[in-house]
Amino acid sequence: MGSTIQEAFARLRAIPIAATLAVALLAFGMPLAMPRMVGAQETRWVELLKRANGLRKEGRTAEGIPVAEEAVSVAEKSFRPDDPKIALTLNLLGAMYDEQGRYADAEPAFQRSLAIREKAYGPDNPEVAKSLAGLGFLYYHEARYAEAEPLFQRALAIREKALGPGDPEVAVTLNNLATLYQRQGQFAKAEPLFKRSLMIREKVLAPDDPELAVSLNSVATLYEEQGKYAEAEPLVRRSLAIREKALGPEHPDVAASLNILALVCEEQGKYAEAAPLYQRGLAIREKTLGPDHPDLARSLSSLATLYEKQGKYAEAEPLLKRGLAIREKALGPDHPDVAKSLNDLARVYENEGRYAEAEPLYQRGLAIREKALGPDHPDVAASESNLATLYYAEGNSEQEE
Repeated sequence: MGSTIQEAFARLRAIPIAATLAVALLAFGMPLAMPRMVGAQETRWVELLKRANGLRKEGRTAEGIPVAEEAVSVAEKSFRPDDPKIALTLNLLGAMYDEQGRYADAEPAFQRSLAIREKAYGPDNPEVAKSLAGLGFLYYHEARYAEAEPLFQRALAIREKALGPGDPEVAVTLNNLATLYQRQGQFAKAEPLFKRSLMIREKVLAPDDPELAVSLNSVATLYEEQGKYAEAEPLVRRSLAIREKALGPEHPDVAASLNILALVCEEQGKYAEAAPLYQRGLAIREKTLGPDHPDLARSLSSLATLYEKQGKYAEAEPLLKRGLAIREKALGPDHPDVAKSLNDLARVYENEGRYAEAEPLYQRGLAIREKALGPDHPDVAASESNLATLYYAEGNSEQEE
C-alpha cells in the first residue's frame, strides 16, 4: 500500500462521504464493494475505527477498547449482519482484547469475524487468514497450543497461495507459527521459520520498520533460550533502537525489547546492566498496560529472578507474589506462565531454607507443566530437576540437625 493509514485519513475532509469510506476501507486493507451512498452512521464508524486503531498503534490499547466496542455497535446498526465490515471491526476488537489479556472477550469476537469472512469470501481468502491468525494467537496466549497450530498453518497456506511466498503477511504468519513451536520447546522447527520471516521482512520493509523489529526480537529470544547470547544481543539491540525511534520510548513493544535485552545481559552475568533495563520495562508496562496485565507479570518475574540471583530474596519475594497473583487471575490456575511464577517463588523459598513452603509450589508447577506442555518439554525437565534438588537439600538439612 503506497500510503499509510494516517495519510489516507488525512484526506478525509477534502472528499465526499462515500469516497471517505472507500479510502478508509482501502486503508484497512479491505476489499472495496460499495454500491450505495453512505450515511452519517457509516461515517461515524469510519471515525471510530480510525481512533481505535490509532490508540492501539500508540500502545494505548486499554483506552482504545471502548472506542472499538462503539465501532462494533455502530457497524451492527449500519450494515447487514454478514457484512465484511462488521468482521473487520470485530477482528480489531478481538486483537485489542487479546492484547489486554481479556481472552474470554476476544474469542467470540474472533470467531464471529471468521464466520462472516468465510461466508463472504470463501475459505481461501487472505481476509479469512487475518481472522484465523488472530484466533490462533489468542489460543497461543491461553496455552491452547493444539488448537492454535492448525489455525496458523491454514493462515500460512492461504497467504502463501494468495499473496506469494515473499509477502509481508506471510512473514507475520511464519513468525506466529515459529513462536508457537518455540513455546513448546520445538526449537528445530521454530528456527527456520523465524529466519525465513526475518529474511522476508529485511527484503521488503524499510530498515526502521517496527514489523522488522518483531522478527529481530523473535530470533533473539530463540537464541537466548539456546544459550547463544553473543548472537542474540545485537539483534535485540537493533530491535530496541527501531522501536524507540518508530514508536516512542514508552511503548509496550519497547518494554518487550528491553526485557529481552536485560535477560541476555543477565545470562552473561552483566547484572548491573540488566537491572535498569528490567526496571525501565516494568515502568513502561505499569503505565501503559495497567496493574493486571500478563505482560506486567513477566516484567515482575524477570526483575525478581535477577534479584534472586543476587541473593536479594526480600526484594524478589513480593515481586514474585504479585506476578503470580496477576497470572492466576488473568490466565487461570493451569497456565504454563503460572507454573513459571510458582517455580520462581519456590526457588526463593528454597534459597532461604524454607523447604516446606517451596515443595508444594514446585509440585504444583510440575503438574501444570506436565499437563499443558507434555512430558518431554524442557520446562518439565527443569521442574523435575528443581524438585530433586530440593529433596536433596532437605535431606542434608535433616542430617545436619
